[in-house]
Amino acid sequence: MAGRLLSIGECMVELSQAGEGLLRRGFAGDTFNTAWYARACLPADWTVDYFTALGDDPMSSEMLTFMKEAGIGTGAIRRIPGKTPGLYLITLKNGERTFSYWRDTAAARKLADDADHLRACIEAADIVYFSGITLGILTPEANDTLLAELRRAKAAGKRVAFDPNVRPRLWSDKETMLKTISDGARAATLVLPSFDDETTHFGDGSIDATIARYHSLGVESVVVKNGEHGATLSFGEGTTHVPAVPALEVVDTTSAGDSFNGGFLSRLVRDSSPEDAAAYGAAVASVVVRHHGALISPALLPN
Repeated sequence: MAGRLLSIGECMVELSQAGEGLLRRGFAGDTFNTAWYARACLPADWTVDYFTALGDDPMSSEMLTFMKEAGIGTGAIRRIPGKTPGLYLITLKNGERTFSYWRDTAAARKLADDADHLRACIEAADIVYFSGITLGILTPEANDTLLAELRRAKAAGKRVAFDPNVRPRLWSDKETMLKTISDGARAATLVLPSFDDETTHFGDGSIDATIARYHSLGVESVVVKNGEHGATLSFGEGTTHVPAVPALEVVDTTSAGDSFNGGFLSRLVRDSSPEDAAAYGAAVASVVVRHHGALISPALLPN
């Protein structure tokens, strides 16, 4: 059955290692990465749109061309005169990555400023995806606008998926961060947290505690990602565990969780069982971490 997935957030200019002191330029960002992998894994009768704001500069134009060539819809993207995209640099050590960011004045920070446009795009979608990073780049007023529209979509029976993706550097203080991310979860029907984030920032002592906390916020379904230890799913009664797919060699863990989310959603929206969807998401992530950068060729992904 055909449908439309709308992913909301920030796509940035990515600089990653290319060897011999050189850098490779690309375009990436957590919710865009998930849209990319969902698009690569979904059949052609599904539409994947990206919702953000970009500038009127040449780099923004190149980014739009890149999205279109990947088959991702750009009709929802507003362009703001005088603005530019954000930029980040990946530094790798033993396959683990750290990031340096230049995004304080990025156009994406204004993605929710046009409430009517936001509502129309959400209403046109069958499933909406956003993240804690989406919330972290917005002003409190813009967050109120976005979350109000997502709550409206949830109340109307639309599937709303949320990855908390906790990034403290985006927030003025911990209390605001935890409250806003919890508000994001309240607007969602499905939450896909990473356990290391949840135990570090929310103090959860177990995966069961993470699941219980999100259910207490009104979330119907929870998928807790736990790296090499697999994923724990709570859909209805009880929980189930889906093992990770071992990677032969971990080169770059950038986008491991994002690619899992894209693979998972691509199967779940086509009525696969949550367990089968998670197994496929794990297979996608195991391929992605064997390559440099956030986005890899769709030809490399499992069928």
